[in-house]
Amino acid sequence: MRHALVMGATGSIGAAICEELAQKGFSLYLHYGENKEKAKNLQKSLEIRYPKQDFFVVSLKMDKLLENDLEIFVKNLFSLDTIVFAQGRSWYGLLKEMPEEKMDELWNVHVKTPVLLIQKLQDKLVQNPFSRIIFVGSIYGKSGSAMEVFYSTLKGALESFVKSYAKEVATLGLTVNLIAPGAIKTGLLKDFTQDELENLTLEIPLLRLGKPEEIAYFVGVCASEKASYLTGSIQYVTGGWLN
Repeated sequence: MRHALVMGATGSIGAAICEELAQKGFSLYLHYGENKEKAKNLQKSLEIRYPKQDFFVVSLKMDKLLENDLEIFVKNLFSLDTIVFAQGRSWYGLLKEMPEEKMDELWNVHVKTPVLLIQKLQDKLVQNPFSRIIFVGSIYGKSGSAMEVFYSTLKGALESFVKSYAKEVATLGLTVNLIAPGAIKTGLLKDFTQDELENLTLEIPLLRLGKPEEIAYFVGVCASEKASYLTGSIQYVTGGWLN
């Protein structure tokens, strides 16, 4: 049986990824940072529908790691062949007004903590014949976005990390890929007005926002055993927007 760790399992895209992987027979570690109740509810729902698989709730505050947090977290992971990084956080405003502590938080959530986790879990992953690391990035990592300059910078950094690290571990059978969504119906759009959402939709060639399950589908593709020849790739799932 395959085992995956889904970081950010309580988010809209993270929960959809858990559904996708559970349907494919994965047992899952469901990570949350703050919303324990939502993680527990997701666990119960999956256990009812997939009784032959295991679902564990695990917690780690990725923005502000305390001493030994990572060591304790890693010790609670047993069988593991796949990691999906679906956690996310943004900050909207002019770069010159962005507080330094917010920069640190976003850096930790999107880049530093995931890389530290990969360092500690690489040996465990490559013990399996099919090992996968999958990031959920953003089209802004390619196109950039005013008012989300630092967020875009970090998503671009992840694209560079995926391309570089994939080469380093290719001979170990570990594939590394990134799914870069466009505008998806998630909480990241909660501050948009109705007019702004309508104008955004008109910019998308498919004339609609994406759905979390549409991103989850491509995560499932990258996680599959048949995707062994796909690594170092950035898959833009945007409805044609900003391509």
